[in-house]
Amino acid sequence: MLRFDYNRHPKLLILYASYGDGHLQVSRAIQGALEERGNYRSAMIDLMAESHPWLNEVTRRFYQQSYTRMPSLYGWMYDVTKPIKHNSLLGGLLHSFGSEKIRRIIAAERPDAVIHTFPLLAVPPITRRRRAVFHPPSYAVITDFDLHRRWVHPSIDRYYVATDDLKRELGHIGIPGSRVQVSGIPLRRSFRMLDASDMLYARYGLSPDRPVILMMPGAQGTLADTWDICSLLLRHPRLQIALVCGRNEQLRAAALEQFAFHPEASRLRVFGFIDTIHELMSLASCIVTKPGGVTLSEAIAARLPIFVYRPVPGQEKQNAKYLSSKGAATIARDPAELCAQIMKLIDDPIRLTNSRILIEQLQTAHTAADSIVSDILARHSIVGRASIL
Repeated sequence: MLRFDYNRHPKLLILYASYGDGHLQVSRAIQGALEERGNYRSAMIDLMAESHPWLNEVTRRFYQQSYTRMPSLYGWMYDVTKPIKHNSLLGGLLHSFGSEKIRRIIAAERPDAVIHTFPLLAVPPITRRRRAVFHPPSYAVITDFDLHRRWVHPSIDRYYVATDDLKRELGHIGIPGSRVQVSGIPLRRSFRMLDASDMLYARYGLSPDRPVILMMPGAQGTLADTWDICSLLLRHPRLQIALVCGRNEQLRAAALEQFAFHPEASRLRVFGFIDTIHELMSLASCIVTKPGGVTLSEAIAARLPIFVYRPVPGQEKQNAKYLSSKGAATIARDPAELCAQIMKLIDDPIRLTNSRILIEQLQTAHTAADSIVSDILARHSIVGRASIL
């Protein structure tokens, strides 16, 4: 017997992983968009941490160490596994992690749909009461500008991607266009309200009379590179720098100490983790950052010309190359080259305007969460919920 209920909000399960903050931010953005529509029936689960806490910690540490200390190894692993298929030996192994945990959760909670913001696995069908099978639809929100085949699985009903190019790439490997929506990468709602003001400049100790160079070296940032870049930029009296070290407390403390007696220290502001990064982006003329999919999408939403310094092999290098091909990002290999590229942009208003025009052509992220949630809810309002009693 099937029971349909068209008036209730669907129960949604959002799966993510804590390998960096990006997947968590995307999950929160989707959950926030659901709650704005009155749907408080979503649950977020760090599946790897819940199902294999020890293995999760080991693999996270390996990811961080290989990413920072052995980037060539990380890049090699990314490239080797990029064409992996779900039914290969390694692909099957990767998709199996957490399968028993998610099977138990689905059997107990009976969600109407599962949303993936990390390419961990496909949801297994749940067999109950002899041969009755419960298999909620699965949606994948791809959080980079590059396609890794770990995202692709025949059990994924719909893909949400950042660009038309990604949609075409999925089409080339057999995913019908009807199963792919170009949504952008979901961001926090604060990125809809970007507005520079004198009050904001004062809040962050910056001057409205000088261009602001926003630097976000990330957890992998090193003092040596940061020192060289900031020192070169501070030679230009027109500029000021907002250096955001995030959760890299060692870098923040070292930068404060290193620049304490710099003759131009008044034009450098050093910050730790900032939850209101959208405000600093609204004040900046350009950004120097590591090319994670979420950070790049935030910069695009803020119409910020992007400079990428020594991108790490893997998805971030591919992200940087993609945006560079669109005229939205510039890649630099050493501090002198980076600073020369920044000054070329800052000193040329026409170049700066043209750069922002190219970036605007990529803008979708400020509405991505709403677009994804609207699509999912529309599908479930049409189909309703069928549960086998």
